[in-house]
Amino acid sequence: MNITAPKIRKARYIRGRTLVFRNAVVDDAEFILSLRTDPDKAKYLSQTRNNLEQQRNWLENYSINEGQAYFIIENDGEAIGTVRLYDAKGKSFCWGSWIIKSGSPSHAAIESALMVYAFSTDSLEFTASHFDVRKDNEHVVRFHERFGAKRTGETREDYLFSISIFQIKDALRKYSRFLINPLEVEFFQDI
Repeated sequence: MNITAPKIRKARYIRGRTLVFRNAVVDDAEFILSLRTDPDKAKYLSQTRNNLEQQRNWLENYSINEGQAYFIIENDGEAIGTVRLYDAKGKSFCWGSWIIKSGSPSHAAIESALMVYAFSTDSLEFTASHFDVRKDNEHVVRFHERFGAKRTGETREDYLFSISIFQIKDALRKYSRFLINPLEVEFFQDI
């Protein structure tokens, strides 16, 4: 049994049933910026300036720093979204920057959330997650609550959530038809 706190590690890719997470790189800046500045999506995100050079710089810094994993979500080779794992606190991690492009397959949200939880618990050995959701993003609030996440507090703009390993494993069982088990994961140092 691992007594030390788990760490977030970047993976080259994570392959699920129909989706693939691949590590975000500088060349993804334009796609990421298009998602983060989309008027319908941006109202639920921290404010992002429409500055391609700034986005490239952020990704360049990300590539050389540890402690977070930022993925492009792909379906049949097409980039359809993003998700990021960060802010490890003990055996809990935060996830966010979760954006799915409009018009993506209907299963993309549930499969990508399950992939986050399966990767973080099975490959990284986290036992809980904490995250926040904008209060007016009611659809996503309900989505997380169906997974078993509990509200632990709130700020002026956000509800704060946590989910334990028990709720995570229950969600992974409940929605298992959306996921392969185990995920196919390739860490950078594995090659």
